[in-house]
Amino acid sequence: MHSRRNFLKAGLLIAGAIPSTAAYQAFAGDQRFRDDNQGIDDLRAIKSRLEGGDPSVWLFTGDSITQGAKHTHGWRSYPEVFSERVRWELSRVRDVVINTAVSGNTTADLLADWKWRVDHFKPQIVSVMMGTNDCATSKKVNRTDFERNLSAIVSRVRDMGAIPVLHVPTPIIAAKATERSNLPAYAQTVAEVAERNGVVGVDHWAYWQDAIRQKGESQVFADWLNDPLHPNGMGHLEMARLLFKRLQIFDESAATCGAPYYEGEH
Repeated sequence: MHSRRNFLKAGLLIAGAIPSTAAYQAFAGDQRFRDDNQGIDDLRAIKSRLEGGDPSVWLFTGDSITQGAKHTHGWRSYPEVFSERVRWELSRVRDVVINTAVSGNTTADLLADWKWRVDHFKPQIVSVMMGTNDCATSKKVNRTDFERNLSAIVSRVRDMGAIPVLHVPTPIIAAKATERSNLPAYAQTVAEVAERNGVVGVDHWAYWQDAIRQKGESQVFADWLNDPLHPNGMGHLEMARLLFKRLQIFDESAATCGAPYYEGEH
């Protein structure tokens, strides 16, 4: 099986000598993170928790995208859709799903507030999506520091005996968010940190790029974004469903996974 790096190298050979970030944009198809060896130990541990009798605390954290602030217009955010899938459809009613994401935050902010936002909840699984603010010129978290911070987050999660899950951020409308023009490089960094540390990675960037190739950029952004940065309700549904697939709990007959659902008469 090919690793993510081998996949990118193949893309470089096809397209010629283009920068790695450009290669990431062009060739980050949904093959990435589908290698069964990527985070396999953590995937098995998560599966064991889902199939076991003990309840789990699932903690989601990040920035405004994970918080689901404002831009969902009252629809569920992806952590809330996840909660419906696990606590209702999978009948794990004693599981607890917590969202401590804060709008505007970076990896530096999360590390500084770690005890409050992560430690004292004693989670078994910690899901992190960050990078969209870290890359902003106003935030001044350079790529080297971002990689260091993200690696520290993974280490802290493991030190507390929990399982980390890293999300590669969703794409943005770069022409309308020029202060975040370097986001592709930060997205690539998330993928690299996940691979290097054997972490379960959920690659929203690649998934959205695949959709863009199939439907066109304007259509995908109109359907899944509320502004140049933030996914809308439909975007959050797509994010949740990709997470289900990555954790191997996707079921096309379930309502959270897109199946029609109707009950009663009107």
